Amino acid sequence: MDQIAPELLMALAGGTAGAAGDQMWQSLRNLVARWRAGGEPEETGEPGALTALDEAPDDAERAAELAVALDRRARQDPAFAQALAEWRRRAEALEGTTRTGSGNVHNSVSGGTQNTVIQARDVSGGIHPGGG
Repeated sequence: MDQIAPELLMALAGGTAGAAGDQMWQSLRNLVARWRAGGEPEETGEPGALTALDEAPDDAERAAELAVALDRRARQDPAFAQALAEWRRRAEALEGTTRTGSGNVHNSVSGGTQNTVIQARDVSGGIHPGGG
């Protein structure tokens, strides 16, 4: 299994993937807590890396450290690897349906007559203008 992309971890930790992303982040925290290795201090490995990324979700170095820690654990524990692979499949599917980048939207409408103009960013669900 390849390492999880640090960019995905950053998007989930930072909340830029919306409510569903927040749920995926919490489910990763729960997964790590269930499979905490005996003898591994809290400050190192996945729990510490998760906390570090929570504190600075835009820190690519912290995200890479978490990706490495998760990969290391998966290589040591086949059951964790299977659970992490399922989590990753769901997280990557979510990433494909949500905007995980940051930035502003700049829209411009000019000339002519417009009947219906909708300006939006990161819409979840449908937009149904008009009533009839």
